[in-house]
Amino acid sequence: MDWQSLLTAAVVIVTLVLLSSAQRAPDMAMIGGVVVLLAAGVLTPDEALKGMANEGMITVAALFVVAAAVERTGALALVVDRVLGRPKSLEAAQFRTMAGPALVSAFMNNTPVVALMVPAIRTWAAKHRLSVSKLLMPMNAAVVLGGLCTLIGTSTNVVVSGLLKAKTGEPMGMFDISWLGVPLLAAGFVYLLVASRHLLVDRRPAISEADDPRQYSVEMEVDPASALVGRTIEEAGLRGLDGLFLMEIDRAGHVLAAVAPSERLEAGDRLVFVGVIDSVVELQKIRGLRPATDQVFQLDGPRSERVLVEAVVSPACPVVGLSIRDGRFRTAYDAVVIAVARNGERLQGKLGDIVLEPGDTLLLEASPGFLERQRSRRHFYLVSEIAGAQPPRHDRAWIAGGVLVAMVLAAATDLVPMVAAALVAAGVVIATRCISAGEARRAIEWESLLLIAASFGLARALEKTGVAAALAQGTIAAAGSNPTAVLAAVYLVAMLFTELMSNNAAAVLVFPIAWQAAADLGVNPLPFVMAITVAASCGFATPMGYQTNLMIYGPGGYRFSDYLRFGGPLNLLVMAVTVALAPLIWPYGARATAPTATVPRPAAALAPAPPLGGPGAQPAAIPATTSASRSISAGVL
Repeated sequence: MDWQSLLTAAVVIVTLVLLSSAQRAPDMAMIGGVVVLLAAGVLTPDEALKGMANEGMITVAALFVVAAAVERTGALALVVDRVLGRPKSLEAAQFRTMAGPALVSAFMNNTPVVALMVPAIRTWAAKHRLSVSKLLMPMNAAVVLGGLCTLIGTSTNVVVSGLLKAKTGEPMGMFDISWLGVPLLAAGFVYLLVASRHLLVDRRPAISEADDPRQYSVEMEVDPASALVGRTIEEAGLRGLDGLFLMEIDRAGHVLAAVAPSERLEAGDRLVFVGVIDSVVELQKIRGLRPATDQVFQLDGPRSERVLVEAVVSPACPVVGLSIRDGRFRTAYDAVVIAVARNGERLQGKLGDIVLEPGDTLLLEASPGFLERQRSRRHFYLVSEIAGAQPPRHDRAWIAGGVLVAMVLAAATDLVPMVAAALVAAGVVIATRCISAGEARRAIEWESLLLIAASFGLARALEKTGVAAALAQGTIAAAGSNPTAVLAAVYLVAMLFTELMSNNAAAVLVFPIAWQAAADLGVNPLPFVMAITVAASCGFATPMGYQTNLMIYGPGGYRFSDYLRFGGPLNLLVMAVTVALAPLIWPYGARATAPTATVPRPAAALAPAPPLGGPGAQPAAIPATTSASRSISAGVL
């Protein structure tokens, strides 16, 4: 090995150590490795920065915007609440967040599935007091395994199918890989449900918003035009809200205390809740409920552009000693009080009748300019905006939902590339004001994008210097002449590469080496092809192992060690199942003769579709050397 190869190997090792030690920001560690290789001349500027213009990274950025728009309009919440419901245990929550996405990912690219589920699960987990770190990683793994159930489930399947077609003249069938993918998904589900309890760490902060001792009193009114009218408290999802208690219902001046879950809501009912801040914020987003004070709708500007603000009343505030109504709070501050907290006590009477005292904490709905105006005055202490608390734009939910469906259909039917569909969709949701330009920028997980971009530079260095090829050939050669041992070695190499580089690059790099190994052994190469297909997608042990791994890194609050501890055993489980089943589904068959050999067919009894190439198809020849294979792989890249 020359000095460039040694330097590349050293940089990759140091980068992995930095990532695993959690002593540096993961994106900075990855970028630092690329910069070192660039400065040493191992990578050209074009190679080092090529990841910034990669289709995958741009697609992910656009999908973050689309997902945020769907969440901002409340369209996603409607679907998530109905599909996920109210889980009775963590295991039930995990199963619900895994089953649907896994099924969808079999027929849709994994990346948009994860991009849409991340914000939905974060909101749903917060609502039900669940640890998001115990939900996102199992969901992501289920999506990846679900993508192995059909040809179009992941781009890696399609890439390997193209490589196979270049060799045999026939690509994989739509469900050829299903015989292996479905058992892998089943085994993976069992592992995910069992292991997540013991191997995943709850990454919630020691002191969370749910531990806040402040108890707000808030009144909400049932909109006469909403679907909540006629539903019971339980049917409306207002029973047993986490961190929120329905104290009473004021119905035309008649107060109903100790409200039963079977009580049916009527138009104009005023519901009095007591709860902590994050629960009150979620209450504002329930469709069909609106703040009981009509003054909210007398503020200037559309409600969707306002902010929720917490402010502590100071003794210098002019409205101290007056009720909210008599103090003409809205007129004085261009803001409306929608909830009050006072020493954790329940305040009697209607909101407008509450007499303000110094130290009261108010939850206000105000224009964005309120923050700047009040920070320079002494009327309030600790004026702060509550992030992510803007009222949903329910009137645009159908637009965001329609854009999402159109994007998925356009990409799934190959009408346009995924990157084009995602960019157009992101542009449409911004143009139609489903989400503002500022909100779109804030929705993008920049740390995840930088990780994705930098990973391409390191992968290119491994390939360019020959480190990857030398490692692959050495590992496979060490396996000897036993087909199963060589199959395991092929899988191991592909799995290792996909943890360090893009999944497609790993598949393309290992394919010609594995094909030649099968030819040298004189056995059917299809078990090796399928093993590569699985291994190149199933990189669960590092954040770089798969594109979607990086997408959950920040939102889940994960560390590098979480991937290794939880994903490492899953990698080994998938490898064991693949190595055991692949030769049974696609038998090794009769040994071939050099220098060329026919490709034995998959077992007809096990094949879910006609064998590759169809009945009577002529077998293809396998080159005696790897030069042709290498040219094919270079062409695919």
